[in-house]
Amino acid sequence: MAKQLLTPFQLTDLKLKNRVVLAPMTRARAGVERAASALMAEYYVQRATAGLIIAEATAISEQALGWVNSPGIYTDSHTAGWKQVTRAVHAKGTPVFLQLWHCGRASHSSFRTDRSLPVSASAVKLNGDYIHTPEGKRAYETPRALRTDEIPGVVADYRRAAQRAKDAGFDGIEIHAANGYLIDQFLQSKTNQRNDPYGGSVENRFRFLREIVEATLTVWPAGRVGVRLAPNGAFNDMGSPDYRDQFLFAARQLDVYRLAYLHVMDGLAFGFHQLGQPLTLADFRGVSHGPLMGNCGYTQEAAEAAIVAGHADLIAFGRPYITNPDLVARFTNDWPLAPDAPVTVWSAPTAAGYTDFPAHA
Repeated sequence: MAKQLLTPFQLTDLKLKNRVVLAPMTRARAGVERAASALMAEYYVQRATAGLIIAEATAISEQALGWVNSPGIYTDSHTAGWKQVTRAVHAKGTPVFLQLWHCGRASHSSFRTDRSLPVSASAVKLNGDYIHTPEGKRAYETPRALRTDEIPGVVADYRRAAQRAKDAGFDGIEIHAANGYLIDQFLQSKTNQRNDPYGGSVENRFRFLREIVEATLTVWPAGRVGVRLAPNGAFNDMGSPDYRDQFLFAARQLDVYRLAYLHVMDGLAFGFHQLGQPLTLADFRGVSHGPLMGNCGYTQEAAEAAIVAGHADLIAFGRPYITNPDLVARFTNDWPLAPDAPVTVWSAPTAAGYTDFPAHA
């Protein structure tokens, strides 16, 4: 019996050679200029047997920054840097999307030349031990709530980033609305205490994401835009009592646009807020009719089961892809996986812990 995970999949107008997706992971190899490099191209080429690559979270503006040495997509040099990545991956016959990112409150003033505070939906400080900044470890700062009249400017930043991604040769974009970053901060009642049209009800809290989706759809066709949600996650001090209502509402609304896919971090390997029963892919399948992608802690067996059950069309793998660049071949041949790498290598500044993991002998 064929392994369904390894069968081709038609993602709107893109023919994927299998249903294995390289999940976007922040690997922090872009240097202080935040431009993608030949080393980054090598990393993605090593993993290009995936059906689809979603390149790492990439800042849409200087205001969006919140990680040291993560890439950007807001200058000409950023666009040029990413071109070498897309050309190299396309030479392997693999489509690649770019994940667009704004860190919001998960940031620090030292990331910006004007030393401005991080922005968020509301002035709610992230409860965490520290953040890694260009100046070393620092305490989180209380963010500044975006004014209502500033929000269109941030939406425009997403549109410009979407255009630059297209200019750089990407096949599509993924809007990062997960993991406690800016869009998630607007979605969730824990961090959104606004009393304007962007706060209060589930409809209003969805407005920011809706406007971003609609802005990017002026650049890309709907079948080349995906959205990532993390309904169960506690990362970056998230988790809201009304999470079920908020995220199922968001999925219903996104379904109207007939996007490329909905990428749901349904697994609990990244932390769970413990505010009720986890939302599952089956829950989302009930309200979303387009391609559905699961993520977070999946094994090959769990991924296969989700696809066979009809709960998912695609499964994204993150951590296993760090030490197993040939993950698809290992799944195909039932070869053992290499052990997970320690977190300390995830953001090292060199090729070590990045492109030096061998394929199966």
